[in-house]
Amino acid sequence: MTLDLARMRAETPGVAHRVHLDNAGASPMPLPVLDAMTAYLRRESEIGGYEAAAESAARLDGVYDSVARLVGAAHDEIALTENATVAWQMAFYALAPTFKPGDRILTARAEYAANYVAFLQVARRTGAVIEVVPDDGDGALDPQALERMIDGRVRLIAITWVPTNGGLVNPAAAVGRIARAHGIPYLLDACQAVGQMPVDVEALGCDLLSATGRKFLRGPRGSGFLYARRDLMRRLEPSMIDHFAAPWVAPDRYELRPDARRFESWENNYAARLGLGVAVDYALDVGVEAIAARCQALADQLRQSLGGIAGVTLRDLGRHPAAIVGFSLDGREAGAVKAHLAGLRISVGSSQPSSTLLDATARRLPVLVRASPHAFNTEEEIETLAAAIRALR
Repeated sequence: MTLDLARMRAETPGVAHRVHLDNAGASPMPLPVLDAMTAYLRRESEIGGYEAAAESAARLDGVYDSVARLVGAAHDEIALTENATVAWQMAFYALAPTFKPGDRILTARAEYAANYVAFLQVARRTGAVIEVVPDDGDGALDPQALERMIDGRVRLIAITWVPTNGGLVNPAAAVGRIARAHGIPYLLDACQAVGQMPVDVEALGCDLLSATGRKFLRGPRGSGFLYARRDLMRRLEPSMIDHFAAPWVAPDRYELRPDARRFESWENNYAARLGLGVAVDYALDVGVEAIAARCQALADQLRQSLGGIAGVTLRDLGRHPAAIVGFSLDGREAGAVKAHLAGLRISVGSSQPSSTLLDATARRLPVLVRASPHAFNTEEEIETLAAAIRALR
């Protein structure tokens, strides 16, 4: 597919005055997303929140279809949430009551902090144990090592597909094949993957997948979703429910919804939901494959440019890293580098060791500068960042 760069930049007002390379943090929304949200909020102010929701009921319900299409799922397998962490937590804590002392949770070394502390809490409560699957020679989770770890006590495999601290891409589909072959629930954190690369839950073999709207998908903050495979989802009871997730049908009885909306609650930010749906449709219209190819090309260019600068150390792992470039600069703290670049109107992020504590400890990582190009960025913007880093040396 051919990506229309001029259109994407015209629909991203921020590129006129800033080089935005922090899309792994929060990507600027395209105008159609902003317009949909502001129009909806304006309508709420004109007729009221309940009335606006009723008026837009079909469009709001269509968000489920859009997300389902994005990840290759069915309408009833999608729940909309406030963010990716809530989506992940709703799935994980629904599984947690099944854990017993000695049950095993298998995860990856670069697992995200929010997920790992939840493992620790549930392990403390239930007596389950957390075990980290060894990496292969390139730093990604080793599927062969995972296969060797499988036994009757493994109750969950939960990994992050693309970790927050760099371009590593874990072999999510290979993990899925192993999980499915052994009938083990598989929870995939796809927060940094959705919007950056094609996602097909059937090919991935995951039972549960969480994602956010604000990163590469270019939706609003305060939006996310959970995919829950139908046959597993109907066996899970969320750790917390309300009368939307589980209608009160008799004085002594409730009934869980038969779809993934059992993981939702009644009150929601409908403007953000509508914005999420438009962001998904926008990505599908541009072409996720085209977005992925351009993100990859720009990240490859950035690694090549930074790799030629004395004192810069690229920290990414994996044979084919994604569009998150983690690096450090000798003699410069990441916070100072980020602040200096902000003064030049270049936005980058940073990654704290505590965000991926096991990986950071094993590799003795400092706080990293994190640059993450998107499809709307240009080759010239990549070189602008590289030149600014070169000037710091």
